[in-house]
Amino acid sequence: MKYVSTRGHASALTFTEALLTGLAPDGGLYLPTALPQVSSDTLAQWQHQGYGQLATDIFRQFAVGSALDSPDLPRLIDAGLAEFRHGAIAPLVQLDDGENWLLELFYGPTLAFKDYALQILGQLIGHLLKQTGEQITVLGATSGDTGAAAIAGMAGVPNAHIFILHPKGSVSEVQRRQMTTCVADNIHNIAIEGSFDDCQDLVKQGFQDETLRQNTGLTAINSINIARIVAQMVYYVQASLRLGGSDRRPVHFCVPTGNFGNIFSAYLAKQLGAPIGQLVIASNRNDILPRSYREGTMVLNRTVSTLSMSMDIQIPSNFERLLYLLVDRDADVLRQLLQNFRTQGECHLPEKTVERWHRDFLAYSVDDELTKSTISEVYQRNKHLIDPHTAVGVAAARQARAEGLTGPLVSLACAHPAKFPGAVKAATETKPELPDFLADLFEREEQLEVLPNSFEALKQRIQSAAQ
Repeated sequence: MKYVSTRGHASALTFTEALLTGLAPDGGLYLPTALPQVSSDTLAQWQHQGYGQLATDIFRQFAVGSALDSPDLPRLIDAGLAEFRHGAIAPLVQLDDGENWLLELFYGPTLAFKDYALQILGQLIGHLLKQTGEQITVLGATSGDTGAAAIAGMAGVPNAHIFILHPKGSVSEVQRRQMTTCVADNIHNIAIEGSFDDCQDLVKQGFQDETLRQNTGLTAINSINIARIVAQMVYYVQASLRLGGSDRRPVHFCVPTGNFGNIFSAYLAKQLGAPIGQLVIASNRNDILPRSYREGTMVLNRTVSTLSMSMDIQIPSNFERLLYLLVDRDADVLRQLLQNFRTQGECHLPEKTVERWHRDFLAYSVDDELTKSTISEVYQRNKHLIDPHTAVGVAAARQARAEGLTGPLVSLACAHPAKFPGAVKAATETKPELPDFLADLFEREEQLEVLPNSFEALKQRIQSAAQ
């Protein structure tokens, strides 16, 4: 199986090559030349598998013909799941007496859904580097959770330097400390004087700088990386098979959405054959996706700060992958849309593209007041604490219900409430506590550097570490 860039000007790669490359040299994102699909018999078999075996089987669908299409894969995935602190890995919790559920994705080492991919990716990358002896430099931007999960997954991996950029002052203290208290020699935390979109732009500039790419072995493990997308498919497939039952009743998912990677994983899971119905995009006030969904035009607005700060994004990178599929893989059309968006601040989506988008998705935005009231209501009803991002999802799911969506509906609980104690306590008068293994987080020494929003400054810093 080969992987091609959404922008059409990069060589096709194997899965392993795409994993280690991250962003394509032409600035595009990798996708397989054809999306895998599985039979009803395979789904019936998957319905009774544990999380690790299911993850192995799904990775094998995408890794055909690559270095990871090997007997080592089950061992590596099991090692990636070893630090999860729940027997089910990704448990489903019923929200009420109806068909409303939470999929709890905060049982990994950094208490966020990013762990479900990045713990596995750390194992895969470490294995590949050990085989080849190559040196790589991981460059990533985070709006909060990706950075901590990437650092936890890659800390101490030989032959790899990790540079994680976060917007200075725009992540929660728990999120920041989970990154900056890691003392591994290969970890470099960089606070950028700018927004998350600025951090993301710096990462893209890095991958488009041929000298930097070649001299440092640059790669990415945020949701730009196709292996991240594949790893996140697992919990969608498992939850849909469990709730859909033997008759494969469609299960809907409501996903708190910033960079579009998590919900795109759900879309690929549906294309794979999982019994998935509507995918509900749940955005905060940074609502470029719901606005584009309604109006058919993407218009870039200023990023605003919200309680659900990990979703404070106006340029959702992974939406490019969906657009590429919705324009029938026409890279020329996609490049023109992206060029218009970048140069004019807006682009008009083709009518056919919007129609196709509407077939599988719904989209809603949720402001801070509704976020707070949703945290409060969920706690009052069943004493269940949820973080602001999860609350955005629950509130959007309620809007979908009000507009007639029926059947099982799963909202993703993407982060532990203790990662955002201030917002949760303000809404419930109850402070969520960190698990015991993180109880001393606020006593640990932090290590980070502050850089201006300058690619040249970042480039010099990366090159100095690679020497």
